[in-house]
Amino acid sequence: MKTVATESAPSGHAPEGLVDPFGRAIRYLRVSVTDRCDFRCHYCMSEDMTFLPKKDVLTLEELDRMCSTFVAMGTRKIRLTGGEPLVRKGLMTLVRSLSRHLESGALKELTLTTNGSQLATHAADLAAAGVRRINVSLDTLDPDKFRKITRWGDLSRVLGGIDAALAAGLRIKLNAVAVKGFNDGEIDDLIRFAHARAMELTLIETMPLGDIGGERVDQYLPLSEVRADLERRWTISDATRDDAATDGPARWVTVGETGGRVGFITPMTHNFCDSCNRVRITCTGRLYMCLGQDDNADLRQALRESDGDASLRAAIVEAIGRKPKGHDFMIVPDTGAGASVAVARHMNTTGG
Repeated sequence: MKTVATESAPSGHAPEGLVDPFGRAIRYLRVSVTDRCDFRCHYCMSEDMTFLPKKDVLTLEELDRMCSTFVAMGTRKIRLTGGEPLVRKGLMTLVRSLSRHLESGALKELTLTTNGSQLATHAADLAAAGVRRINVSLDTLDPDKFRKITRWGDLSRVLGGIDAALAAGLRIKLNAVAVKGFNDGEIDDLIRFAHARAMELTLIETMPLGDIGGERVDQYLPLSEVRADLERRWTISDATRDDAATDGPARWVTVGETGGRVGFITPMTHNFCDSCNRVRITCTGRLYMCLGQDDNADLRQALRESDGDASLRAAIVEAIGRKPKGHDFMIVPDTGAGASVAVARHMNTTGG
């Protein structure tokens, strides 16, 4: 992939920063490189998805230019997401190109979130490109239940990918969506599995994105209940900010018996909006200032209307000026007219 040069801050000056109306510095960019995925997890997608035509999706060169512009404007962390990012053809070319910002020191971290299905193939290349840490989604260690929730995923392939990533020297944080009646009895096993391999575990409340249906409402599990249950068997203590060095929304605890950490991402019971430093770009170039709101900005038009970055920068600044104070996630039980959903788009559209 040809590297696209972008405007950078003058020598000797700090990069321009992005600050929203509530004084939050925007340092973290999550970029969906594709809406496609080789799984169909129940909480993320419908079984029969219609994916975007190729012409609507940003090219790798455009993704590079978009990310590089954000870096020049103060972004310090980029996370590549999907869909499943590793099914995007040529993704490693993009990763290697973006790694130049790690080498220059302009970017603190380049990482990605994956379902692990393609990790065995790409783990070594990711590490060679400067990726040091990844997130892997893993909701269960039961092969049959894994196939059920992903609709056709192969747990052994994911576990093999995790092993390959660890062997390549990548640090891993496991992400597990807590689903009532599905994996609420497996949290202890996930803790043991993660901590025995020096991995962190993050538990996530299911979020009302896409067509959630009555089943999703019934399966919502407050993490306040999960933590209270864990405290009956484990010695749980809050981790300090330094202990849980992260730019993400998790609240971290340390498990005394293992020495490992567990994070709780609680958009429903205890939102994390006050310290939100994140924005998200879809694979079509839509900038979402909040995962739980529909307001967005079309950066693709600004990107394509000029070879320079002035229009793109102006569009980014204008959009950040509209970043809301917080989300409005809410799950309302089905009363006969269908369950209420805060945001109609599926998770794979925004990239999580």
